[in-house]
Amino acid sequence: MSIDFIIAIIILAPAIGAIIAGFFSKQVKLSGVNFITVALVALSFVLSAVLAYGVYVNNAVYNVTYFNWALFPSIGMKVAFTVDRLSVFMMLIVTFVSTLVHIYSIGYMRGDKGYARFFSYISGFTFAMLCLVMASNFLLLFFGWEGVGLFSYLLIGFYFDRDSANEASLRAFIMNRVGDLGFLLGIAAVIYYFNSIDYHTVFTAVNNINNTQMISFLGLHFSPITLMCVLLFIGAMGKSAQFPLHTWLEGSMEGPTPISALIHAATMVTAGVFMVARLSPMFVHSPMALSFVMIIGGITCLFMGLLAIVQMDIKRVIAYCTLSQLGYMMVAQGASGFSIGMFHLMTHAMFKALLFLAAGSVIVALHHEQDMRKMGGLRKYMPITYICMIIGGWALAAIPPFSGFFSKDLIIDAAKVTTLPGHEFAYYLVLACAFVTSFYTFRFIFMTFHGKPRMDAHTKAHIKESPWSILIPLILLSIASIFAGMLFFESALTPNLTTSQSFFGNTISQYIQPALGNMTVVSALAAESYTKTPWDYIAHSVHTLPFWLAISALVLSYILYVLFPRVPQFLAQAKSGVGILHYVLVKKYFIDGLYDVFFVKGSVLLSKILWVVIDIFMIDKVAVHGSAGLIYFTGKKLRKLQRGYIFDYALVLLIGVVALIVWLIFWVN
Repeated sequence: MSIDFIIAIIILAPAIGAIIAGFFSKQVKLSGVNFITVALVALSFVLSAVLAYGVYVNNAVYNVTYFNWALFPSIGMKVAFTVDRLSVFMMLIVTFVSTLVHIYSIGYMRGDKGYARFFSYISGFTFAMLCLVMASNFLLLFFGWEGVGLFSYLLIGFYFDRDSANEASLRAFIMNRVGDLGFLLGIAAVIYYFNSIDYHTVFTAVNNINNTQMISFLGLHFSPITLMCVLLFIGAMGKSAQFPLHTWLEGSMEGPTPISALIHAATMVTAGVFMVARLSPMFVHSPMALSFVMIIGGITCLFMGLLAIVQMDIKRVIAYCTLSQLGYMMVAQGASGFSIGMFHLMTHAMFKALLFLAAGSVIVALHHEQDMRKMGGLRKYMPITYICMIIGGWALAAIPPFSGFFSKDLIIDAAKVTTLPGHEFAYYLVLACAFVTSFYTFRFIFMTFHGKPRMDAHTKAHIKESPWSILIPLILLSIASIFAGMLFFESALTPNLTTSQSFFGNTISQYIQPALGNMTVVSALAAESYTKTPWDYIAHSVHTLPFWLAISALVLSYILYVLFPRVPQFLAQAKSGVGILHYVLVKKYFIDGLYDVFFVKGSVLLSKILWVVIDIFMIDKVAVHGSAGLIYFTGKKLRKLQRGYIFDYALVLLIGVVALIVWLIFWVN
């Protein structure tokens, strides 16, 4: 098969599965929906692996163009795709996790009336994400970007008969539109300055742009590159749920649990992280934009992690965990450690999908109960799910040798090593989050699987381990969560400016070399003796603060939620100190309330004012009724001049003659 054909199949296979499941489910039956959608997404994964072999082993880069979308030759609006180290890396993650989620959904969604519709949506979601990561220009990037947003709206609102699901899907859709406005403006700025939307053309020309020119925008002054990068990153803030555009992500829990795994692990929320990495040849020319990314990432990391501590819904704990981990990734990107950020994206995809699917296994066993206060002691009833959850939890808490340890600790090191403005602030935020992450991770594990069972007697009597269609994806993701960090650690630290051996590649080195010189954060970390092998890094970790913060958080959570489970409740109800902090966290820093007052109620108030003043008064009373009344009033007065009497007409004639004589006497002469 030709490369053009393979790439077309990778992209179109999930789309075909979505069409069959959505429109022909009655013809192929539900078993056919299972087989077709799983097989087609798995086919995309296998073919992605074939291309990955050529990319990583033979250092190949595949560029294919299928047709021109619009006849703007100078701008380059083409349907074209690029498969290089960065894109094939994302293709493998997306198709692998999506395949496992498809398989898992067979057992989880069995008996649901929207079964076929669900498989149609998740296949379509995979298609949109592949378009996003394989795009070779901003046009297709935006197409995939909006496609992911559309399918996320459909999936979050999958249970459309529930008001909460409809509200959550609308919140996600609207919040992403806010970010997408910035994204569109950023693309418009790229077209204005470079007259092209092709990545290669833009990345080549970025070195020649006059970056000393200052532009005023919204009262602030930016260089052209900074303006473009900040606007594009606003789009990433919406899609990757960065503060303050984060409030939609919690509501995504309204969708079925497999959707939570797909959206939060490897697809939608990581799109913003991938976009910053893909456009890194632009970002490295703007230290201000990189600092902005790093600081926003640091704020998101810690403050969203704190919110996970007070959640009682097991899925919402993991949802806020996702927000925090996305903040870690953005800190790495902002520190210019792009390969480290992508490394954490990959490890996070494995252990976060594992945690969500393991949580789904628990929810199924408890008849869709999600409140951790009604769980406890489940390790006796669900040993395989428990082991998988422990593996995912250790990886998330960054305890060696599990995968999250390598990528997360490298991000903390990168924030410390970089010299960009604001890096100290970001460093202390991610360092504090090392403790917070470990604490909320083991909090929900201990509340769910340890202690005394807190469910009702009927539920307890029917608890059993999940079926193998659910357990097999958990086991595979557990293996990946254990070994992925060790396997790709050295690859992530290969200085991608000087060698092509890195798994994450040197696909951008020709563009960013002039901006960064010979040293980057990645190469600086790689030069340290303790980073030569994964085992060196593990040995070094016992001398570092992040390791002991994670261990101390584990011990503290065990004391509070296993040995003395009543203490957290007592502290939460205290009138001062921890109690006040708990109240602030439960209210989510009052951000939702502020949005409700200023945007929701403010928009309603503005609409009422416009309705009363503009619509009712200006249009109805003044323009419509007023003009009609004026004509009626004028006609009523003027018709008195047309009474039909001869002496009225004689009087008018006399006045006209007199006026004519006066005009001739005074103005003509």
